[in-house]
Amino acid sequence: MAAINRDPTTAPHGTRNDALLAVAALVLAVFLATTTDAGRRPDAVGWALLVGAHVPLLWRRRRPLLVFVAVVALVLPYHGLDNNHTAPVPASFIALYTVTVTQRALRTILVAGSGLLLSLTAMLTINGGKEAAELLRIYGWVFAVIFVGIDVRFYRQYIAAVFERAERAERTREEEARRRVAEERLRIARDLHDLLAHSITLIGVQTSVAAHVLNADPERLDRATVAKALDDIAETCRTARGELRTTLEVLREPGPDARGPLPGLDGLPDLVEAARLAGAKVEQTVRVGQAPPAVGAAAYRIVQEALTNAVRHAGPEPAVRIDLRERDGALHLAVTDDGAGPTPGKAPGFGLVGMRERARSVGGTLDAGPREPGGFHVTAVLPLGGAT
Repeated sequence: MAAINRDPTTAPHGTRNDALLAVAALVLAVFLATTTDAGRRPDAVGWALLVGAHVPLLWRRRRPLLVFVAVVALVLPYHGLDNNHTAPVPASFIALYTVTVTQRALRTILVAGSGLLLSLTAMLTINGGKEAAELLRIYGWVFAVIFVGIDVRFYRQYIAAVFERAERAERTREEEARRRVAEERLRIARDLHDLLAHSITLIGVQTSVAAHVLNADPERLDRATVAKALDDIAETCRTARGELRTTLEVLREPGPDARGPLPGLDGLPDLVEAARLAGAKVEQTVRVGQAPPAVGAAAYRIVQEALTNAVRHAGPEPAVRIDLRERDGALHLAVTDDGAGPTPGKAPGFGLVGMRERARSVGGTLDAGPREPGGFHVTAVLPLGGAT
């Protein structure tokens, strides 16, 4: 949405327009002074005051109060010298209208009342009240100008509020869109990390097994073991390719809420079997009923990353225990191993960060770190009630 200029002091071509308005008002004043009330045609001083009263109109947007005071200060002696009383009316009304549309209503009434009082005092003092009735008739229009100006001011405020609400709504929509894009990118990054790290780790272990068998005793080659290791590598690649396709399909969906099918707790046996093929000794206890898809997906990814870390860091044939229980309206998850954990001093990866983000995404918490008896543990509590 394009920015709307609602400040009259900075309106485009404001000075030029005010100059044209002042010239137009002066031309009208000269016409009135020369065509109406011939007996009061201005003299030299009167003309000077009349012309001078139009000059401050050039700054009416920037200094409305000062312009009004200047116009009144020049118009009062003009009237006091008994010049044509109609000629300066347009300039006076323009100055008064500018004050009305730019100042608060109370200030406008006080300023206009002060100007009226000064005019009446000058007329009564100088002319003895002969022109007081005429001045009162003119000031009937003054009140009309005041009411019109106040109405225009309120209308401008209303329009400004409408545009402000529209701009705020537009900013909110843009921020929401950016937030959703960032969340989706983060979700895809986590999925790709968990998938690729898990698959590559398993492939690396299985490749090491095949290489060991080939190099251990070439004369008595265990073809069955090598073939099984290669089959396991091929199966891991197929599984990774399928999950990668599912994840990448999200990028091709037209809808902002598009999601691929989420993995869940029913996929845990495959994770356990893959870890066992990589050499881990895995025991599992699962006592969970039906979990919301988001919670099931978070638990699946946390277990996947924990098994990947165990296979990668816990040493050969690590003992890993997986425990999932439903208690007090939450899914309690624990994955422990007896290995050494990540190498101290090594640059940390994104695994633990991703697990904590997944736990937070469903309103849960996660704790991970070395165990006192030795090894590493990952524990998480994922609420079941409010997950979406």
